[in-house]
Amino acid sequence: MRRRDFIKVVASSAVTWPLAARAQQPGMPVIGFLYGGFQDTALPQVADFKQGLLDAGYAEGKNLKIEYRWANAAVISTLTSVAAIAAKNATTSIPVVFSLGSDPVRDGLVASLNRPGGNLTGATFFSNLLSAKRLDLFHRMIPKDNVIALLLNPKNANVELEKNQTQDAARPLNLQIVPLQAGNEGEINEALENLRQQGATALIVSGDAIFFDRRAQITELAMRYKIPTSCPYRDQAAAGCLMSYGANISVTHREAGNYVGRILKGENPADLPVLQPTKFDLVINPKTAKALGLDLPAELLATANEVIE
Repeated sequence: MRRRDFIKVVASSAVTWPLAARAQQPGMPVIGFLYGGFQDTALPQVADFKQGLLDAGYAEGKNLKIEYRWANAAVISTLTSVAAIAAKNATTSIPVVFSLGSDPVRDGLVASLNRPGGNLTGATFFSNLLSAKRLDLFHRMIPKDNVIALLLNPKNANVELEKNQTQDAARPLNLQIVPLQAGNEGEINEALENLRQQGATALIVSGDAIFFDRRAQITELAMRYKIPTSCPYRDQAAAGCLMSYGANISVTHREAGNYVGRILKGENPADLPVLQPTKFDLVINPKTAKALGLDLPAELLATANEVIE
């Protein structure tokens, strides 16, 4: 694996390492150390690097934390399609196990779900392929809202697919979908502040990783502006979305972790079929409904897999 390709994989990955690094408090900064060679050959370079930090007043473990990544990985694990594609482009020899919400065949990651081929396999929860069902459930909760905004990340590879699927599902219901784009914290603020100016009175949040990470921000703004929201994931409903509908992503991530373990024991990723969800959950937040002055249909409450009290 070439050094620049390895760096591309790590830098592009939506794994816990960069997310955790960004989440650290300013008092203890975290830096990422990427090395395109093997760990046991990098000790002199690491020592020089740490000495330079020390000269600048930083000591590992005292006022600085360093996260190391090396090229001699046994398996690469990714949590988004962007990261999985980067890993696929970087190596054909290191096994890659993905956990994502899109269609890995459409993304070009595997030849088929049952026979992945190559060095990639994993699990998918198909979050952005449930637009029609999610819209139908949302409409039944808020039947008076006929103009609904759809929050999308323009950098997501499946943005056009999800927009088109949602608009197609809206036509038989006589609903109008207003696409809104946001790719960072500031753009999310702007999108929700201007939502009603676009004529929309409700919001569907797409299954992008940044919207999952910023779920507290989104639900806080939605409550401020009295906007009912539909989200893909249970954690978002727990954070304040009116409802969520989708697969249990915790199960998907556990399945991906199990695949990593099986590969480490000698199984070939080409022989491990991509795992798909077998159950989709409707989660409703009555507290949010009450705050918005909504009366939830009894039949939906009765069929919900979870009602968050």
